[in-house]
Amino acid sequence: MKHLLKLADLSREEILSVLNLADQLKYERKNGVDQSSYLRGKKLGMIFQKSSTRTRVSFEVGMYELGGYPLFLSGRDLQIGRGEPVQDTARVLSRMLDAIMIRTFAQKEVEDLAAYGSIPVINGLTDYCHPCQVLADLMTIRECKGSFKGLKMCFVGDGNNMANSLMVGAVKMGMRFSIACPKGYEPDAALMDWAKQNGSFEMYEDPEAAAKDADVLYTDVWASMGQEEEQAIRAKAFARIHIDDAVMRAAKPDAMLLHCLPVHRGEEVTAEIFEAHAKEIFEEAENRLHAQKAVLVKVLKGEN
Repeated sequence: MKHLLKLADLSREEILSVLNLADQLKYERKNGVDQSSYLRGKKLGMIFQKSSTRTRVSFEVGMYELGGYPLFLSGRDLQIGRGEPVQDTARVLSRMLDAIMIRTFAQKEVEDLAAYGSIPVINGLTDYCHPCQVLADLMTIRECKGSFKGLKMCFVGDGNNMANSLMVGAVKMGMRFSIACPKGYEPDAALMDWAKQNGSFEMYEDPEAAAKDADVLYTDVWASMGQEEEQAIRAKAFARIHIDDAVMRAAKPDAMLLHCLPVHRGEEVTAEIFEAHAKEIFEEAENRLHAQKAVLVKVLKGEN
């Protein structure tokens, strides 16, 4: 695996390989196995143009535990934040680091880093997709459900980067995928076409209809980072696009609930339902660490 730019670039087998390694790394960590030989001496530059909790901590702690050195690089401090072309930054950092993780706005910036640099690039989040989060989500689903076979995933919310990546991950793993979102807030059109051609995909405006017989429910905030000024408009548009008791009743009795966090209780999900599923949601958050460690090992060792 040379890069992780978007989940669509990976085959089903490559995704499973990452998940299997993540399971192994989680087991080793829980049982006190020293993991510092995996990436001893490797250096990871972490570029943050967007704020972060789980992405920063999972990559920084993960790199330390694997024996490497993480460098936090704020977009406010780098020359890239003052107009230096990304292709120049890529070529400079490639001479000093072993890999780059970037959390930014434009997907093109991630793609350009990979195109002009000579080291692995990992997409920590863009406005288009969030592959690192979805790898942790898939890991959690398999832990809770045993396999992906026969499962239905339902996403209730904005057709944002999470919806785009969850759709790809679900279809690649053979799950049925449905989404409930308001008109005008649909996921990427090309990805929806791909999902229809390669798996089971359904679009709804009614969350209860979308959630019918779902094994996995997933939701996210109504306004992602960079969309805060749209909060009032989105609150009106998404008034019915949330997970409440009626939506849970439409899903299977043993349906699990996932959320990439942070959560706005009382908006995209009721506080009571969130707390009822807190165990799996915070297991999902922990799995960011194990999944990101697996990605780091894969790209820095060039393994599939």
